[in-house]
Amino acid sequence: MQPIKLVDVYRSENLESSHFGHVAVVNSEGELLYSVGDPHRVTYARSSVKPLQAIPIVETGAADQYEMTDQELSLCCASHSGESQHTDRVLSMLKRVGVEVSSLQCGTHIPHAHDTYKNLISSGKDLTPLYNNCSGKHAGMLITAIHHHETLEDYYLPTHPVQQRIIQVISEVTDYPMEKIKTGVDGCGVPVHALPLERLAYGFARMAHPHSLGSKRAEAVKRITAAMIKHPEMVGGTGRFCTQLMRTAKGRLLGKAGAEAVYLIGDKETGMGIAIKIEDGNGRAVYPAVLETLRQLGMMSQDQLHHLQHHYRPALKNARNEHVGELVPSFTLQKCKSTIVNKK
Repeated sequence: MQPIKLVDVYRSENLESSHFGHVAVVNSEGELLYSVGDPHRVTYARSSVKPLQAIPIVETGAADQYEMTDQELSLCCASHSGESQHTDRVLSMLKRVGVEVSSLQCGTHIPHAHDTYKNLISSGKDLTPLYNNCSGKHAGMLITAIHHHETLEDYYLPTHPVQQRIIQVISEVTDYPMEKIKTGVDGCGVPVHALPLERLAYGFARMAHPHSLGSKRAEAVKRITAAMIKHPEMVGGTGRFCTQLMRTAKGRLLGKAGAEAVYLIGDKETGMGIAIKIEDGNGRAVYPAVLETLRQLGMMSQDQLHHLQHHYRPALKNARNEHVGELVPSFTLQKCKSTIVNKK
């Protein structure tokens, strides 16, 4: 199936561009309920599956052994802004297990928080892996390796037990064979996993309603999702979409963005999971598509959408900061009831 137009870009009153993509909506019983475009498109999940990647931190007992707080668990699922609320906690986690920032193998990039970057420059401090948006995830990986007395210098490689545990969890939660999961190298150096969109949606449906995962895993999932919802500021940061979405939803929704315009959502009320991919990878279109999907599914009220209007119909602005256009969602979910998993 071909991608379908999801978001139009208007300059003044004229259509200038369009972003095409795909949507899959699946319930926790493994039924594909709605779609747009190709719900089976094999897609690199990127950072959107960080909540699944965090499951071994809890399941192995590492989180309890090192007395990880809810804020820290949320941070392990984050693509954070590099604000002090993030970097201070990552540093605290590393100190608790006795390793240095240099043990983080996520590389460096300019932090999302401009004030943080300005302060680093003005103070003459170096840009370290601590400010990488994935440093919380990597700290969690290091903690599980330390808990199991595994090597630390290569924890990011696909053959390491840390990464083997992660791919096994992803396979089990999405009910998708491990041998079919395609892998690449993510922006932070660890393996990135590609699965059909409907399986990613199913994974988040089960994160929202984990009753079918077994008691131990269900408890781990509940702990992780509760931490994210209670502390959404750890998942993104000031002004970030993931943070504002979960805060506005008041405990109902679990949401996580991934690079190249991927977004996954779990609805704790209905047990539905949603996976969205913008075909051209342009992140400006993904948030309008997310919010329009939630509107059509009745998962957000008009008041909530109004609160998130700057993400729902974001303005185009020129170099003079003048409003010269906007992005507008332009699709309708299609009903399509089919089963994607084998019933045991």
